Amino acid sequence: MGHDGQQIGIKPLPDALALARDLDLDLVEVAAQANPPVCRIMDYGKYKYEAAQKAKESRRKTTNVVIKEMKYRPKIGVGDFDTKTRKVEHFLTEGHKVKVTLTFRGREVAHPELGRKILQQVEAAVKDVGRVEIFPRIDGRNMTMVLAPDKKAQAAAAKAAAASLAEADLLALDETVSEATEATEATEATETTETTEATETTETDSETNAT
Repeated sequence: MGHDGQQIGIKPLPDALALARDLDLDLVEVAAQANPPVCRIMDYGKYKYEAAQKAKESRRKTTNVVIKEMKYRPKIGVGDFDTKTRKVEHFLTEGHKVKVTLTFRGREVAHPELGRKILQQVEAAVKDVGRVEIFPRIDGRNMTMVLAPDKKAQAAAAKAAAASLAEADLLALDETVSEATEATEATEATETTETTEATETTETDSETNAT
């Protein structure tokens, strides 16, 4: 097979090597099991480089999804809840799934509704970046829930944040323009007053001289 993909036909090995050398290319065996073996004339160095680049790009596009875990308690404090939930948001934003585990102790296991309430609060707190993939379920003294990244929710939240920022910038610009207008009007009013006073002084001087 030639470097342009065209079939050359069956050639003795010396002739094929000579043809490759004339083109300053390499003769590469691509199907050793065929009878006769299939070879191709190509720039082998360029081929290896392009193959390595494609493999690198493929690895870059492949998302390495890791399931993280975050543990809560039914009587968790507000500060601790906020800290753990921010970490859950961070994991989801990075593209990881998160297993939320709520552990009951002692008599707490008799009140699963407390656990569901906490998990519902977590779900509501991360709704802009994730969604529930596996709903809460009891596993011994644990209640678990699995969250997965929600790309659509993340995109919508980013769009809303950008719109809010643009609106804030517009309001700030309006305030700046308003302040500048007020300053200009104040300056013009002051200049008008000074001109009026100067005119009145001139008229008074004229009357005095006339007298």
